[in-house]
Amino acid sequence: MSAIPPPLLAINNVEVIYDHVILVLKGVSLEVRDGTIVALLGANGAGKTTTLKAVSNLLSSERGDVTKGSIEFRGQRIDKLTPWEVVKRGVVQVMEGRHCFQHLSVEENLLTGAFTRSGNRAAIRHDLEMVYQYFPRLKERRKSQAGYTSGGEQQMTALGRALMAKPRMILLDEPSMGLAPQIVDEIFEIVRGLNEKEKVSFLLAEQNTNVALRHADYGYILENGRIVMNGPAADLASNEDVKEFYLGLSTAGRKSFRDAKHYRRRKRWLA
Repeated sequence: MSAIPPPLLAINNVEVIYDHVILVLKGVSLEVRDGTIVALLGANGAGKTTTLKAVSNLLSSERGDVTKGSIEFRGQRIDKLTPWEVVKRGVVQVMEGRHCFQHLSVEENLLTGAFTRSGNRAAIRHDLEMVYQYFPRLKERRKSQAGYTSGGEQQMTALGRALMAKPRMILLDEPSMGLAPQIVDEIFEIVRGLNEKEKVSFLLAEQNTNVALRHADYGYILENGRIVMNGPAADLASNEDVKEFYLGLSTAGRKSFRDAKHYRRRKRWLA
């Protein structure tokens, strides 16, 4: 029998502390297999963004540090690298909030994503056209100033800019935030297309559990800095606890979260 290949990304018992005092991640471990989409789910403040920034090594700008554990990409540790070196290895993060260079055009934003590449201009132009194939709306708006485009177009620009770095993996933080449901579905369909056709793996942090599990292969649920549940996306979507506490549904119908005592009592994974 052939050996199972190691995961593309492995986060091993990672602990993150801010300002040398505030413990945010408490022994988080997860894996992303090559060619998969993995959803990191949980409420606001659960530690999803911190997990992504630990991988991309962006914590230091916020006085955060990985104090325990290790992070490996393609079998090599990356938690001691600079953010620039992490990008060179093939890991790119798309930040929460659709961060674009507001004063640059859409196309100029996209081209900044190729800054770390050593390829020739023809290769970069080829990849730019590939981005436009996935995001035809960006081609229409390519000369427009990014700050004057819609929220959905800015999210597409941020994702397209990440693609221009030719990543092996994209860390996608809250792609649905502040967007209309139709635009959210469009972006997630594009993510699935990039995964299947361009072989880009994704670790996406998302509060919209329903749409995330619909497009992901596997999922992890974070609460208070700890992984409390994980499994294939289809299994999580059908799990009664997940349906009740994250989808607002159960066998008894839709639940209200106003009853905090009921919410805490019924969560089987809470101590």
